[in-house]
Amino acid sequence: MVYLTILATVALITTAVARPQSSSSPTPAAPDLSKSTCEETASRLYLPDPPHDNYFYSDCHTSVHVIVTSPRSESDLKIVKPRLLVAWPAGNSGVLALFAPESGQEGTLNISLKSSGDSALDSINDSNHVGISGSIDFNTTARLTVPILGSIRSIRDFTEGGSVNQDFQNSFGFALNADGGATINRTWLDGVTTTTLTFTPLNSAKAIVLNREAAWTLTFGTGTYRFEASYNYPQLEQLSPQEDLTGAASGLIAQNPDQTTSLSFLSYTDKLLAGTWRFLTYFGRDSMISMLLMQPILSEAAIEAVIGSVLERVNRTDGTVCHEEVLGDYATWLNRKDGIKSNAPRCDYKMIDTDFYLPIAMTSYFVDTEPGKQRSDAFFSKTASFLAENNGLKYSQLAQLTAEKIMRIATPFTQSQVMENLIHIKDGEQVGEWRDSNQGLGGGRTPYDVNTALVPAGLRAIAALSRAGFFSNHPDWSDVADQYAQIWEDETLRFFQINVPQTNAVSLVQNYVSSAGLSIPTNTDQIVGDITYYGLALNGSVGDPVVPVMNTDDCFRHFFLNTTNQTQLSAYLGQTANHILQPFPVGLSSDVGLFVANPAYSGDAVFATGFSQDDYHGTVVWSWQLAMMGAGLARQLGRCGGSDAPDFCTDTTLHAKILSAYNRLWDIIDANPDQLSHEVWSWRYDNGFKVEQLGAFISTESNVRQLWSLTFLAVHREKFGSS
Repeated sequence: MVYLTILATVALITTAVARPQSSSSPTPAAPDLSKSTCEETASRLYLPDPPHDNYFYSDCHTSVHVIVTSPRSESDLKIVKPRLLVAWPAGNSGVLALFAPESGQEGTLNISLKSSGDSALDSINDSNHVGISGSIDFNTTARLTVPILGSIRSIRDFTEGGSVNQDFQNSFGFALNADGGATINRTWLDGVTTTTLTFTPLNSAKAIVLNREAAWTLTFGTGTYRFEASYNYPQLEQLSPQEDLTGAASGLIAQNPDQTTSLSFLSYTDKLLAGTWRFLTYFGRDSMISMLLMQPILSEAAIEAVIGSVLERVNRTDGTVCHEEVLGDYATWLNRKDGIKSNAPRCDYKMIDTDFYLPIAMTSYFVDTEPGKQRSDAFFSKTASFLAENNGLKYSQLAQLTAEKIMRIATPFTQSQVMENLIHIKDGEQVGEWRDSNQGLGGGRTPYDVNTALVPAGLRAIAALSRAGFFSNHPDWSDVADQYAQIWEDETLRFFQINVPQTNAVSLVQNYVSSAGLSIPTNTDQIVGDITYYGLALNGSVGDPVVPVMNTDDCFRHFFLNTTNQTQLSAYLGQTANHILQPFPVGLSSDVGLFVANPAYSGDAVFATGFSQDDYHGTVVWSWQLAMMGAGLARQLGRCGGSDAPDFCTDTTLHAKILSAYNRLWDIIDANPDQLSHEVWSWRYDNGFKVEQLGAFISTESNVRQLWSLTFLAVHREKFGSS
C-alpha cells in the first residue's frame, strides 16, 4: 500500500494545566502489547440511546467504547451527523470518522453496525497494536469528510462546535489497499504511538475512492464495510465487576448487569474514570463523590484506586488536588505549547472544590471502616510515581499538603465572618466547582456548595483524621479543625439566603414562564407563602450580591454534614422539602427529575436564558444530584432514631413534610430508571414533562454512562415510617 500524507485545518480550545517540571523526556519505546489468550470471556454490552448506538467491549488486552450515530427523522441535522466514534480509556484516546451523504442531501444517510448487540465487535491484538473491528452498513453512497485520530480531547472539542488544531491533523497517511479498502493512519506527536483506521468492502460493496481534490476525503458505496481501529499505546489494567464490588454486593452483578458492567468499564487498578465517551479519564471530584456514594458496595481495591489516584496527582507546591489529568497526545501537544519537549502527563488544578473531598474520602474509609484502618499504614507508606515532580513523596506527605492548604484558606473566615473571607473561584477562571460550564454559576465567584458544605465537611474530616493519628506535625488539628468547622457550618448560610415575598414570587414566576416562552403551567397556586432558598453563588454579574437561582446544591449540606444549630437546621430542611414538593417553575420537581437550576425568581432575562433546558447546568436533571439528595435526606432523617435527635424530628408537621419530600423524590427517581445511568438529561413539555436528551438541543452530548450516575447501585429508598 502507498501512503499519502496530508494536512488538515482548524483551531482548538485549551485548558489551563500544570506544566511538567522536567524540561524534556526521551522518546518512549513502542510498547509490547502482546499477551497470551485471555482466560476470561470478553465483556460485551450494547446500549441503544437514539440517535446513538453504544457498544462496549473489554478483554484482557483492551477496553473500548464504540458509538455509531445515525440521524433519526426527529434529529436536528445541524447537530446530529452520521459518525463512527471509537474511545479507548488508555490514554484517553480515540478515533472519529464523520460521514456525509455523497448526494449532499442531509438526513438521507443512515449507518449502523451489521451485527447488533453483543456480537457486533471483535478485538484486534498483536505484539504492536490493540483495537476493535466490526462491520458498518451504509444505506446510500457516503463520504468520510472528517477523520480525527489520537485524542478524545480533540474529538470532544470538535463535536462541541470547535475544531481541531492542525498539529493533530498534519501527519495523516491515506492509503488505498489492494482489496478495495482504504487505511488512514496518524503518528502521534510523541513520534511513536500510531493510530490506524482501515475500511474494507464486504459482500461486493464498491471499492473505496480517495478524493484527492476534495480535501482528501473517502467515498463509500452502498453496502457493508469492515472497519478496524487500533493503536499501540500501553493499556490499563481493568477491574472486573467481581473485583469492583465487595463480596456482599456481588449479587448486583446478576441483578444489574448493565450498571455493574459499566462500572467495571470505568474502573482500573490505578484510577476510576469519570464517564464515557466524553470524559474517559481521571476526574478527582467525580471519582471521590462516586466513591462516597457507593462506598458500601465498593471493594477495597476500587476505593483505594480512587484515593490513590487523587494523592498521586496532588500539586506538591501548594496541596491543590488535580481536577482532570491530561494524557497522551494532548499532553504532548500542551507541553510543546509551553516549550517543553515531553510526553509527560499534566494536571488541571483550577477547581476550588476538589481539595475538600480528599480528607472526607480518607476519613470515610481509613477512619470509619475496619478494612481501611487495617490497610492505612501500608497505603500511606506508598510513594507517588504518576507525576515526575511527585516522585518519592509518600502518600501521607501528599495528604498532609492538602490538609495544610485547607486549614490555611479556612482560617481567615474563622477570624472574621465577612464575605471577603469566603472561598472564591480563582482569578481569571469562570469555573471552579461541579457547575463547571461558563454559565453554571450565573457569573458568581463564591460558590454556595463549597462554602456552606464542603469547607466545613473537609474541616470535620481533618479533625477526625488527626484524632486517628494522621498529621502528627499538627496535633492541634484534632480540636482546631472542629472549631473551624463549627464556625463555617453556622455562619455561612446567611450569605446565600434569598427571601421572596409571596406576592412578588407569584408575579416573578408568571413573568418568567411568559418571557421565556415556556408552554408549561405556572403552578403559582402552589405559592402559599414567602419563598426562601439559597442562591448558587455570591457576587453575581447583575449587581445582586447573590445569584438568584434556586438549585439542588442543598444536597451537599444534607449529605456531608450533621449540623447542630437547631433553628437553622429545621428551617434549612424545611425549605429543601418545599422545593422538592413544589413543581417547577415554583420549585424544582418535575416528572423527569429535580432540575438542578430554576431561574424563575431571578426577575432577569439573562438568567432565564442562561439557565434554560438546553444549558448544561440549566433547567436539566443530573443523575448524581438525585442520588446525593436521596442519600442526604436519608442521612438527616436517620438522625431521628438516636438519643440526640435534632429538634425537627419531634416537630410533627416539619418531619412529615421532610418525609413527604423524601418519598416524592424517590417516586420521581423510580419513574425514570432508564435515565439514571446517564450523565444529564433535559425535557420537552407535552401534557407533562417528557425526557429529552440534552444532545437533541445542543452539541454537548450526555455521557451514556457516567461514574457518579452509577451510584444508584448503592443508594436506595429507605423506610422511615409513614408520612
